[in-house]
Amino acid sequence: NEDFGRTNADAVNTPAEFLPVAADSNIEFVLARQDPNGLPTTGIVRIQGPKSIYSPDDAALIGQISQWNPEEYLNIWVVPLVQPFIGYASFPISDLPGLNFSPVPAIIDGVTIDYRFFGRGGSATSGSLGRTATHEVGHYFGLRHIWGDGGCGVDDFVEDTPLQDNSNSVCNDNLSRFSCGVSNMVQNYMDYTPDACMNIFTRGQVERFDAVLANSPRRIGLVNNR
Repeated sequence: NEDFGRTNADAVNTPAEFLPVAADSNIEFVLARQDPNGLPTTGIVRIQGPKSIYSPDDAALIGQISQWNPEEYLNIWVVPLVQPFIGYASFPISDLPGLNFSPVPAIIDGVTIDYRFFGRGGSATSGSLGRTATHEVGHYFGLRHIWGDGGCGVDDFVEDTPLQDNSNSVCNDNLSRFSCGVSNMVQNYMDYTPDACMNIFTRGQVERFDAVLANSPRRIGLVNNR
């Protein structure tokens, strides 16, 4: 909620050149208060799965075991994931540029995160502030990686995020990166920057959130749902 609402304490670390496009998404997440049967719930369910470690190929298995109706709930599964995966998400069904994938089956619709990278204080130093979830929920709401998964000629389909030639995996006190003739927004949640140096979604990215939440099947029903 802090990251999506831009109330994160490290928002003050956003470089001055990117402050004009920094945005509050006006999205707030709440734990479910009713389960699919209408009974009171904490929104947290613990299930013993059939495997000791999972891969993205097991997405349907995970969904079959524990998914709640994806038209009413954002499912987040926390499991042991095989390396090098730390999390993955399903993209929405949408006509937005960059989302021309085959429709995601409902049974795998949600976000999956390795337990070591979930929440604050996990054992993974680079991912100990919960921002693997921020990044993956960004995908779930229609964002591509900020470098567009390609070189300078490939875009993430967001106008106010600078072009970037590749992902970033560095975090230091004077974090900056230059490629494609511009300063890169490596502080963006949709890069691979370690959690400690992530701090921004942009107005253009929020516009994609809004379009998905207004039009995408299995996303429309999440608005104002409890």
